[in-house]
Amino acid sequence: MKLAAQLYTVRDYTKNEKDIFETLKKVKAIGYNAVQVSAFGQYRNAWLSETLKDLNLEVCATHTPLDRIINDTENVILEHKVLDCKNIGLGWYRADSKEKADKLIEILHPALVKIKDSGLKFLYHNHDHEFIEITKNYTVMDYLKDKTDPELFSFLPDFYWICYAGVNPLEFINSFKNRFDVVHFKDLKRENGEVKMAEIFNGEIDYLTIYNKLVEQGVKWAAVEQDVCEVDPFLSLKISYNNIKTNKLF
Repeated sequence: MKLAAQLYTVRDYTKNEKDIFETLKKVKAIGYNAVQVSAFGQYRNAWLSETLKDLNLEVCATHTPLDRIINDTENVILEHKVLDCKNIGLGWYRADSKEKADKLIEILHPALVKIKDSGLKFLYHNHDHEFIEITKNYTVMDYLKDKTDPELFSFLPDFYWICYAGVNPLEFINSFKNRFDVVHFKDLKRENGEVKMAEIFNGEIDYLTIYNKLVEQGVKWAAVEQDVCEVDPFLSLKISYNNIKTNKLF
């Protein structure tokens, strides 16, 4: 399994090409050799491709708006191929009911066929609302898994949101086996009764056990993400990276 930096973490520093370049250099200097492209401002795709090559950075996945995935599918596919990125990720959709899940599956289907035929993959990124129960012990996330074709619809599990929702991460990994190649790592801590995001190994999630289980199942990528940082977000990425290396992951 390879490690990446989810650049949503530093989204305030990716508004234009100049800032994107400086951000990519900083992330590379920390030690990351791959990134997930997310929440970028305006940039030229060919420029980004060359910049990534110059910095020797891979792209493990993107977060691409739903509207573009369903209405501009061919260009989205082309852009990902230019970046040599195999995974088109949907970063946000409020699938908090069976009806909303059905609607998503319906509107995505034509795009998912094109994505599969192009040799790329679609990934659905979860938050906590997908773990709302439809019936006892059966969640919207379970429904999405059962009602979609594994050849068309993959997942991008986020272990912070899995744990936030009260789901056992190892049970989740077993239940969704072979349905995902990329995951998000961010930690969870509790202070004065409040749940907060934290750097990896600075919270309560057992990432050593999770990592070993993911490696055992052949998962390809883990992207470090922290939506909310208590320090400079580049420092948060560095703290997570250093903690991961200290614990001899990757």
